[in-house]
Amino acid sequence: MPHILAEALTIEFPLYHMGARSLKKRILAKSPIRLRQDDSNRVVVSALRDLSFRIDRGERVALVGRNGAGKTTLLRTLAGVYEPVKGRLEIEGQIGSLIDPSAGMDMESTGRENIVLRGLFRGLSEAESEAMADSVGVFSGLGEFLDVPVRTYSAGMQVRLSFAMATMMEPEVLLMDEWFLAGDADFMAKARERLARLVTGADILVLATHDMAVVREWCTRAIRLESGRIVADGPVEEVLEAA
Repeated sequence: MPHILAEALTIEFPLYHMGARSLKKRILAKSPIRLRQDDSNRVVVSALRDLSFRIDRGERVALVGRNGAGKTTLLRTLAGVYEPVKGRLEIEGQIGSLIDPSAGMDMESTGRENIVLRGLFRGLSEAESEAMADSVGVFSGLGEFLDVPVRTYSAGMQVRLSFAMATMMEPEVLLMDEWFLAGDADFMAKARERLARLVTGADILVLATHDMAVVREWCTRAIRLESGRIVADGPVEEVLEAA
């Protein structure tokens, strides 16, 4: 059964170009507790610290908090982009992610080639992947740009391609960051309609956003992050009112 289980989950990133010992000492002395020196004598930032939670089938969870609180880092960890340095993460269910428009794309390949490769990776046949490319092309409205390298796309075009690719197949576990709200008004009207269907169809939703109207519309539970830690976890209104 689809679920997400995190136990004492910790994510750290090393800070480079800090070789001078005196500089390290000054920074560590003045830094918040998110900076520390590891066993290899590197200065690291603790992006997420000792997170423990469980999300079960049927739950719609919002990740809330200020910029830099750790919302997107947690989403990327759930998507498999980052590997925990400590703790345990267990995810059951097929994952679909709307996190980074360019994630998983070959910028030198065309939009169509990226779509076909994504379909093959998800277990579709070549014919099914080609058919999916046609559908993505229609939905995204990219037209002839579908057959030119993605590196030539504007940021908005990348968002449209990435969104259309990610939403062609309904996942069991849906991970979304707030970039999906970007784009021109006409496309977003169509995109939100499809998003609503995905949210309804997914067994689990995990959404990171600053838009409290979206949180209230789509989510039943909220996890508030501050400085990489969970400071509140419960019903949406209860967590939002406690902020």
